Amino acid sequence: MSSLTCFKAYDIRGRLGEELNTDIAYRIGRAYAQFLGANKVVVGGDVRETSEELKQSLARGIMDAGCDVIDLGMTGTEQVYFASFHLDVDGGIEVTASHNPIDFNGMKLVRRGAQPISGDTGLKDIQELAESGAFEEVDKKGSLTSLDLMPAFVEHLLGYVDVNNFEPLKLVVNAGNGSAGPSIDAIEGEFVRLGLPVEFVKVHHQPDPSFPNGIPNPLLPENRSATAIAVVENKADMGIAWDGDFDRCFLFDENGEFIEGYYIVGLLAEAFLLKHQGEKIIHDPRLTWNTINMVERSGGVAIQSKTGHAFIKERMRAENAVYGGEMSAHHYFRDFAYCDSGMIPWLLVAELLCVQSKKVSELVGERMQAFPCSGEINYCVSDVPAVLDAVKAHFADQNPELDTTDGLSLELPEWRMNIRASNTEPLLRLNIETVANTKLLDDLIGEVEELIRSV
Repeated sequence: MSSLTCFKAYDIRGRLGEELNTDIAYRIGRAYAQFLGANKVVVGGDVRETSEELKQSLARGIMDAGCDVIDLGMTGTEQVYFASFHLDVDGGIEVTASHNPIDFNGMKLVRRGAQPISGDTGLKDIQELAESGAFEEVDKKGSLTSLDLMPAFVEHLLGYVDVNNFEPLKLVVNAGNGSAGPSIDAIEGEFVRLGLPVEFVKVHHQPDPSFPNGIPNPLLPENRSATAIAVVENKADMGIAWDGDFDRCFLFDENGEFIEGYYIVGLLAEAFLLKHQGEKIIHDPRLTWNTINMVERSGGVAIQSKTGHAFIKERMRAENAVYGGEMSAHHYFRDFAYCDSGMIPWLLVAELLCVQSKKVSELVGERMQAFPCSGEINYCVSDVPAVLDAVKAHFADQNPELDTTDGLSLELPEWRMNIRASNTEPLLRLNIETVANTKLLDDLIGEVEELIRSV
């Protein structure tokens, strides 16, 4: 078979039809089970129209390799992660295209203990096996069973908070017609059972593969208004929106203002350090000052890692860190097998609101003033190294501290910037932060944009 273009650095993603279809899904399943020497694995799939048929073909391939399959039904990615460490299984696959366009689908693969499988930890081997079709004959095919893990999943999630801390809260929740709705309903059911005074206002709640309100990707400003409007209209305490497979959540304050993911990292670090004194917190190098400041004042240790889930998880394991956060709204938790979750963050922030008796805008407002940031700005450029060289040369006379952990970081007492090529798209990504100086921030953005144009 010719090369499979759906294999990427961290996962599998491709346009439906030639890049990803039921035959390719079967081959991936067969190769995955054979590569792992697996006896039992879990599979789940998001709400997309093709996810169920791809999942069935995937399961057939896994079973033809002699491996049993547990089908979790319609899931978010983190439910497959959860199953992979909660159950005695050799790994799991979530069929999902997350926030990609509607004519795409994909898969996220993990091994036992929810350890990620990416390019340099087995994904290339699985690709080669799927392409060659060099499948071993087996004496006995695997079996297929179904399992509802929702009750165990919800019980685990609520282990991150003390339910006795919850005071009356009204939360707007926007699943974007993706896979998050059933989990929200299950959490709500448990809150009701426990008598917690938390009210959920549901927006675009029902899973719908046609995505009538657009692909669920709250990173796009045009996808935020429904949540923002509902927060204001319902006088809610906070808004929460998820992407399609709900491994990322995005928060809005009580005024409906979207909160940059960067400031959530600091909040979650603080929430964990209140419960786990002196622990280590991992962060990415794009924006760092607010996180480092909050970690240190809460008595923790801040450690920088390269951007990307494989790097963050690896560093968290090495350091035994309790929490790791990326400004892109990926949040990782030691007790969640170092995996990312889109459900744990909002639960922790909701608890923090009650414990500190503050509004969301108060929790993040002073941090945004102390360390204003550009947010991530993306540029299409043809020659990334040339732009990085130009930026380095332009600021050389100011003698900034240089760091090349991930792209190029420049640091001076008043400002800091990181400029790097995307791992997943043909884009250059810029992040700038200052110490309480929004004018300087705007000036620096203008300077860098001028440099990019000149190159």
